[in-house]
Amino acid sequence: MWHLHHFSLCAFSRKIRLVLAEYRLDFDLISVRPWDAEPDFIAMNPAGLTPVLTSDEDERVLSDSGAIFEYLSAQYADDVSLLGDTDLTAAEARRLAAWFDVKFYTEVTAYAFAEKVAKRFITKAPPNAKAVRAASHNLKTHLDYIEHLFARRSWLAGDRFTIADIAAAAHISIIDYLGMIDWSAHSGAQDWYARLKSRPSMRPILADRMPGLKPAPHYDQLDF
Repeated sequence: MWHLHHFSLCAFSRKIRLVLAEYRLDFDLISVRPWDAEPDFIAMNPAGLTPVLTSDEDERVLSDSGAIFEYLSAQYADDVSLLGDTDLTAAEARRLAAWFDVKFYTEVTAYAFAEKVAKRFITKAPPNAKAVRAASHNLKTHLDYIEHLFARRSWLAGDRFTIADIAAAAHISIIDYLGMIDWSAHSGAQDWYARLKSRPSMRPILADRMPGLKPAPHYDQLDF
Protein backbone atom coordinates (compact mmCIF):
# COMPACT_ATOMS: atom_id res chain seq x y z
CA MET A 1 0.00 0.00 0.00
CA TRP A 2 1.14 3.52 -0.76
CA HIS A 3 1.39 6.27 1.86
CA LEU A 4 1.19 9.89 0.71
CA HIS A 5 2.73 12.42 3.05
CA HIS A 6 0.85 15.57 2.14
CA PHE A 7 -0.47 18.96 3.18
CA SER A 8 -4.12 19.50 2.32
CA LEU A 9 -3.64 22.95 0.76
CA CYS A 10 -0.50 21.99 -1.16
CA ALA A 11 -1.29 21.92 -4.87
CA PHE A 12 1.51 19.45 -5.57
CA SER A 13 0.13 17.07 -2.93
CA ARG A 14 -3.30 17.34 -4.53
CA LYS A 15 -1.78 16.60 -7.90
CA ILE A 16 -0.41 13.25 -6.69
CA ARG A 17 -3.62 12.42 -4.83
CA LEU A 18 -5.45 12.80 -8.12
CA VAL A 19 -2.86 10.74 -9.98
CA LEU A 20 -3.08 7.90 -7.44
CA ALA A 21 -6.88 7.97 -7.59
CA GLU A 22 -6.93 7.97 -11.40
CA TYR A 23 -4.63 4.92 -11.36
CA ARG A 24 -7.04 3.34 -8.84
CA LEU A 25 -4.24 2.67 -6.38
CA ASP A 26 -4.83 2.11 -2.68
CA PHE A 27 -3.19 4.77 -0.55
CA ASP A 28 -3.59 6.53 2.74
CA LEU A 29 -2.84 10.11 3.68
CA ILE A 30 -0.34 11.23 6.30
CA SER A 31 -0.68 14.92 7.11
CA VAL A 32 2.46 17.02 7.27
CA ARG A 33 2.91 20.72 7.99
CA PRO A 34 5.93 21.55 5.81
CA TRP A 35 6.90 24.57 7.93
CA ASP A 36 7.03 22.37 11.04
CA ALA A 37 8.15 19.03 9.59
CA GLU A 38 9.51 16.29 11.83
CA PRO A 39 13.08 14.99 11.36
CA ASP A 40 11.74 11.72 9.94
CA PHE A 41 10.06 13.63 7.14
CA ILE A 42 13.17 15.69 6.43
CA ALA A 43 15.12 12.44 6.21
CA MET A 44 12.76 11.26 3.47
CA ASN A 45 12.91 14.56 1.59
CA PRO A 46 15.72 16.93 2.58
CA ALA A 47 13.91 19.73 0.73
CA GLY A 48 11.25 19.53 3.42
CA LEU A 49 8.43 19.78 0.89
CA THR A 50 5.31 17.76 0.27
CA PRO A 51 4.40 15.43 -1.32
CA VAL A 52 6.42 12.37 -0.44
CA LEU A 53 5.19 8.93 -1.48
CA THR A 54 6.31 5.80 0.35
CA SER A 55 5.42 2.12 0.22
CA ASP A 56 5.03 -0.30 3.12
CA GLU A 57 6.01 -3.19 0.85
CA ASP A 58 9.61 -2.05 0.32
CA GLU A 59 11.85 0.96 0.85
CA ARG A 60 10.57 3.12 -2.00
CA VAL A 61 10.62 6.81 -1.09
CA LEU A 62 9.59 9.21 -3.85
CA SER A 63 9.48 13.00 -3.67
CA ASP A 64 8.72 15.90 -6.02
CA SER A 65 5.36 15.70 -7.75
CA GLY A 66 6.87 15.60 -11.23
CA ALA A 67 9.23 12.75 -10.37
CA ILE A 68 6.47 10.85 -8.56
CA PHE A 69 4.18 11.18 -11.57
CA GLU A 70 6.82 9.97 -14.00
CA TYR A 71 7.52 6.93 -11.81
CA LEU A 72 3.84 6.02 -11.46
CA SER A 73 3.21 6.64 -15.13
CA ALA A 74 5.98 4.22 -16.07
CA GLN A 75 4.60 1.61 -13.68
CA TYR A 76 0.89 1.82 -14.49
CA ALA A 77 0.57 3.26 -18.00
CA ASP A 78 -0.68 -0.08 -19.30
CA ASP A 79 -3.76 0.30 -17.08
CA VAL A 80 -4.48 4.01 -17.44
CA SER A 81 -2.67 6.55 -19.60
CA LEU A 82 -2.44 10.06 -18.22
CA LEU A 83 -0.25 11.21 -21.11
CA GLY A 84 -2.65 10.61 -23.98
CA ASP A 85 -2.19 8.14 -26.80
CA THR A 86 0.53 9.78 -28.91
CA ASP A 87 4.01 11.14 -28.27
CA LEU A 88 2.83 14.57 -29.37
CA THR A 89 -0.04 14.56 -26.88
CA ALA A 90 2.32 13.38 -24.15
CA ALA A 91 4.65 16.28 -24.89
CA GLU A 92 1.74 18.74 -24.77
CA ALA A 93 0.43 17.22 -21.54
CA ARG A 94 3.85 17.54 -19.91
CA ARG A 95 4.22 21.11 -21.21
CA LEU A 96 0.92 22.17 -19.71
CA ALA A 97 1.55 20.36 -16.43
CA ALA A 98 4.80 22.33 -16.18
CA TRP A 99 2.89 25.52 -17.07
CA PHE A 100 0.67 25.12 -14.02
CA ASP A 101 3.35 23.73 -11.70
CA VAL A 102 5.80 26.53 -12.52
CA LYS A 103 4.14 29.56 -14.12
CA PHE A 104 0.70 29.34 -12.47
CA TYR A 105 2.29 28.45 -9.14
CA THR A 106 4.75 31.36 -9.30
CA GLU A 107 2.20 33.91 -10.47
CA VAL A 108 -0.89 32.82 -8.53
CA THR A 109 -0.71 29.90 -6.09
CA ALA A 110 2.40 31.04 -4.25
CA TYR A 111 1.02 34.55 -3.72
CA ALA A 112 -2.38 33.25 -2.62
CA PHE A 113 -0.93 30.71 -0.21
CA ALA A 114 1.55 33.17 1.29
CA GLU A 115 -1.04 35.87 1.86
CA LYS A 116 -4.17 33.89 2.74
CA VAL A 117 -2.75 30.80 4.46
CA ALA A 118 0.84 31.26 5.62
CA LYS A 119 0.31 34.71 7.12
CA ARG A 120 -2.82 33.51 8.88
CA PHE A 121 -1.40 30.36 10.45
CA ILE A 122 2.37 30.85 10.53
CA THR A 123 3.45 34.47 10.77
CA LYS A 124 0.12 35.82 12.13
CA ALA A 125 0.49 38.84 9.87
CA PRO A 126 -2.22 40.59 7.83
CA PRO A 127 -2.26 39.82 4.11
CA ASN A 128 -0.61 42.24 1.72
CA ALA A 129 -3.43 43.64 -0.39
CA LYS A 130 -1.07 44.48 -3.24
CA ALA A 131 0.14 40.87 -3.46
CA VAL A 132 -3.43 39.55 -3.40
CA ARG A 133 -4.38 41.93 -6.22
CA ALA A 134 -1.36 40.76 -8.22
CA ALA A 135 -2.41 37.13 -7.80
CA SER A 136 -5.98 37.97 -8.85
CA HIS A 137 -4.73 39.86 -11.90
CA ASN A 138 -2.47 36.99 -12.95
CA LEU A 139 -5.26 34.49 -12.32
CA LYS A 140 -7.47 36.10 -14.96
CA THR A 141 -4.79 35.55 -17.60
CA HIS A 142 -4.50 31.88 -16.69
CA LEU A 143 -8.26 31.35 -16.71
CA ASP A 144 -8.35 32.96 -20.15
CA TYR A 145 -5.72 30.47 -21.28
CA ILE A 146 -7.75 27.54 -19.93
CA GLU A 147 -10.75 28.84 -21.86
CA HIS A 148 -8.64 29.17 -25.00
CA LEU A 149 -7.47 25.56 -24.73
CA PHE A 150 -10.83 24.08 -23.76
CA ALA A 151 -12.62 25.85 -26.59
CA ARG A 152 -10.45 23.92 -29.06
CA ARG A 153 -10.03 20.56 -27.32
CA SER A 154 -12.03 18.03 -25.32
CA TRP A 155 -9.52 18.42 -22.46
CA LEU A 156 -6.61 20.80 -21.97
CA ALA A 157 -3.97 18.80 -23.85
CA GLY A 158 -6.22 17.17 -26.43
CA ASP A 159 -8.98 14.57 -26.67
CA ARG A 160 -7.95 12.70 -23.52
CA PHE A 161 -7.91 13.56 -19.83
CA THR A 162 -4.22 13.89 -18.90
CA ILE A 163 -1.75 15.08 -16.31
CA ALA A 164 -2.30 18.58 -17.74
CA ASP A 165 -5.88 18.60 -16.40
CA ILE A 166 -4.72 17.11 -13.11
CA ALA A 167 -2.02 19.73 -12.56
CA ALA A 168 -4.42 22.53 -13.47
CA ALA A 169 -7.12 21.17 -11.17
CA ALA A 170 -4.68 20.83 -8.28
CA HIS A 171 -3.83 24.54 -8.42
CA ILE A 172 -7.29 25.80 -9.37
CA SER A 173 -8.88 23.87 -6.50
CA ILE A 174 -6.66 25.69 -3.99
CA ILE A 175 -7.51 29.08 -5.43
CA ASP A 176 -11.20 28.17 -5.52
CA TYR A 177 -11.05 27.01 -1.89
CA LEU A 178 -9.74 30.47 -1.01
CA GLY A 179 -12.67 32.10 -2.84
CA MET A 180 -10.53 34.00 -5.34
CA ILE A 181 -12.26 32.96 -8.58
CA ASP A 182 -15.15 34.89 -10.13
CA TRP A 183 -16.54 32.05 -12.22
CA SER A 184 -19.22 34.27 -13.76
CA ALA A 185 -16.49 36.05 -15.70
CA HIS A 186 -14.93 32.81 -16.97
CA SER A 187 -17.72 30.52 -18.12
CA GLY A 188 -15.45 28.51 -20.42
CA ALA A 189 -13.02 27.70 -17.61
CA GLN A 190 -16.00 26.98 -15.39
CA ASP A 191 -17.29 24.39 -17.87
CA TRP A 192 -13.91 22.66 -17.85
CA TYR A 193 -13.68 22.71 -14.05
CA ALA A 194 -17.27 21.49 -13.60
CA ARG A 195 -16.48 18.55 -15.85
CA LEU A 196 -13.38 17.81 -13.84
CA LYS A 197 -15.13 18.16 -10.47
CA SER A 198 -17.52 15.37 -11.47
CA ARG A 199 -14.69 12.82 -11.68
CA PRO A 200 -14.56 10.38 -8.72
CA SER A 201 -10.89 11.25 -8.15
CA MET A 202 -11.90 14.81 -7.22
CA ARG A 203 -14.39 13.90 -4.49
CA PRO A 204 -11.84 13.56 -1.66
CA ILE A 205 -10.25 16.85 -2.74
CA LEU A 206 -13.61 18.61 -2.58
CA ALA A 207 -14.19 17.16 0.88
CA ASP A 208 -10.97 18.72 2.20
CA ARG A 209 -11.28 21.25 4.98
CA MET A 210 -8.48 23.07 6.73
CA PRO A 211 -9.34 23.81 10.38
CA GLY A 212 -9.77 27.53 10.86
CA LEU A 213 -10.18 28.27 7.17
CA LYS A 214 -13.52 27.60 5.54
CA PRO A 215 -13.73 27.14 1.77
CA ALA A 216 -15.83 29.25 -0.56
CA PRO A 217 -19.52 28.24 -0.32
CA HIS A 218 -19.54 26.72 -3.81
CA TYR A 219 -16.26 24.85 -3.35
CA ASP A 220 -17.70 21.32 -3.25
CA GLN A 221 -20.74 21.95 -5.42
CA LEU A 222 -20.78 20.25 -8.82
CA ASP A 223 -23.32 22.76 -10.12
CA PHE A 224 -21.76 26.10 -9.20
